[in-house]
Amino acid sequence: MATKEMRKTTLAEMKDKYIGKEGTAEKDSYEYELKMEVLGKMIKSVRKERKMTQDN
Repeated sequence: MATKEMRKTTLAEMKDKYIGKEGTAEKDSYEYELKMEVLGKMIKSVRKERKMTQDN
């Protein structure tokens, strides 16, 4: 049985293929949404630490 060598792909190549290349509208939109999600989670975490949240 012949073995097939797996092709190695970097994370950057996968992002370019599935999200879009740097500078495209799709990539810019993805990066913006990702940053907003991370920022939101950071704010929520700090508010929880300081007991400034309405979550129980």
